[in-house]
Amino acid sequence: MLTGPGVRACRNPAAAPAQEPYGAQRATILNEAGFEAAQREISQWPGYAVAPLHALPGLAAKLGIAALFYKDESERFGLKSFKALGGAYAVYRLLAQAVAPHNGGVPASAADILSGRWRDIVSAITVTCATDGNHGRSVAWGAQLFGCRCVIFIHATVSEGRRAAIARYGAEVVRVAGNYDDSVRHADAQARANGWTVVSDTTYEGYRDIPIDVMHGYGVMSREIVAQLGGEPPTHVLVQAGVGAMAASVAAAFWLAWGEHRPRLVVIEPTEADCHLRSALAGHVVAVSGALDTIMAGLACGEVSPAAWEIVGAAADAFVAVEDRYAIDAVRAFANPLGTDPAIVSGETGATGLAALLAAQDVPGLRELLGMNASSRVLLLGSEGDTDPEIYQRITGKTADEVRA
Repeated sequence: MLTGPGVRACRNPAAAPAQEPYGAQRATILNEAGFEAAQREISQWPGYAVAPLHALPGLAAKLGIAALFYKDESERFGLKSFKALGGAYAVYRLLAQAVAPHNGGVPASAADILSGRWRDIVSAITVTCATDGNHGRSVAWGAQLFGCRCVIFIHATVSEGRRAAIARYGAEVVRVAGNYDDSVRHADAQARANGWTVVSDTTYEGYRDIPIDVMHGYGVMSREIVAQLGGEPPTHVLVQAGVGAMAASVAAAFWLAWGEHRPRLVVIEPTEADCHLRSALAGHVVAVSGALDTIMAGLACGEVSPAAWEIVGAAADAFVAVEDRYAIDAVRAFANPLGTDPAIVSGETGATGLAALLAAQDVPGLRELLGMNASSRVLLLGSEGDTDPEIYQRITGKTADEVRA
């Protein structure tokens, strides 16, 4: 393992060789048919638009690489996060299947549910989950959009701004003691006691199908990127890992699209919640306990999703854990562009990939560990915008509108 000021990193000893096929076992989790179904459905929703992919030549030159791309999810469905693609899609799938017995065994279309035809059935269903902010916002939005009830649990360190953003979509938001993983267990217990359905992006024993729907929904982002890059894959993709659902979705979608030409996958985490890095070093899933207190709120997760790990554990080439200060520097760098680069509004979690690149400038050997050089073409996944505007303004000294102006 490589260590340096504010950084820990390692190569993945279990990384699959580039020429290894995606394979039937991984396809039981995430597959082409699931990604296609999600894209077909979500692309028909009101307000759908392809999220932009920005080229950042000024920042690439400063970092000493050939090209830098940033997938900007800051305005996805107005929720400021790629999570809009996952939780809401899983809510739709759940409701469509609940209607099926009353519709000749056929799951209802989104348009059919939105028409109000199945209001009596849909309104009797309650969905719930635990969240650091963005996933809960997506579940709440999906519940409001399609007409069911929603209860969201947040843990002790979730900001008030993120709580209010969830409540804005009509959900009942309940704060519970402990960290994110404690809130996951609390949400599961409350769902069992009240007959609610958990819509989570993490799998656990006896709970798998809905998180897989979430991950297939996330795949819309990756499939858009494949089209936007015109079939020419980057050499590296830096992807955030909380429970691993996003990382698994990205890994699977790119493996299926590009095969042996897929980019090197680098998984980034906060040093305070580095369960993927520790799992890679141990050779099995390892949980991280404690407060998991990090400004990268969407990544404050101490337990890996087992189904996601089945993909990430083989797809990742390296794991990097960075301190909060690098994420803060990355948010500021995006807000103050170089040369002709566009100004980008990125929250702390959305800036994690750039945080790792900034760390690589400070820590000897990290760039080499990542296999990065002057010819590298790097993709960053801007998973969120200013999901807490107050924190964003505190970091940058500007509002999102001022940055974009």
